[in-house]
Amino acid sequence: MKITWYGHACFRLEGSGLSIVTDPYTPESAGLPPVTEPADAVESPVGLGNGVEVRAVAASEGSDRPDDPKANALYTLELDGVSVCHMGDVGTPLAEEQLAPLRGRAEVLLALAGGGLTIALPDLDHAIEELDPRLVIPMHYRVPGIRYRLGPVEDFLARRSEPVERPGTSTLDVTREALPERRTIVVLEPLLAG
Repeated sequence: MKITWYGHACFRLEGSGLSIVTDPYTPESAGLPPVTEPADAVESPVGLGNGVEVRAVAASEGSDRPDDPKANALYTLELDGVSVCHMGDVGTPLAEEQLAPLRGRAEVLLALAGGGLTIALPDLDHAIEELDPRLVIPMHYRVPGIRYRLGPVEDFLARRSEPVERPGTSTLDVTREALPERRTIVVLEPLLAG
């Protein structure tokens, strides 16, 4: 599977004969260039074909949100035999009923690492320990050009004891055989940062 981080919470996942773009941002609001590459699916539909199933776990964005604070979810899917969990825009601690269906289904966690209106870093730490992914890819943190008030990825990294890799690229190829034995954080460069 190939994972490309465009910026903010937007990724392109390629595998199992499909390309999926997750959580695209609004360029005018985010301050990042638009995503122009085509994809087989955008956002998180329930059935993608090729045997790929997307599972959603309802979550809350937070009561301080001007839109519907409950209209959010974490999503899991499997491509090329590797399970991925995208944290959506979760803004509250995850309860046991949310964590339970995700345990064992998150070999790669796309983690909300910038605080602000999303999950607080201590609550993210708890979620990571509970889900026990092999790879954690931070997202949704301050990058050049972003207009949202987000913390730097260094705040998240300072809390963690795992090895950190910075490949200096926006893409990462992931295979089941190459998943690290010990949980590892991989910090990608945003492809479309301003």
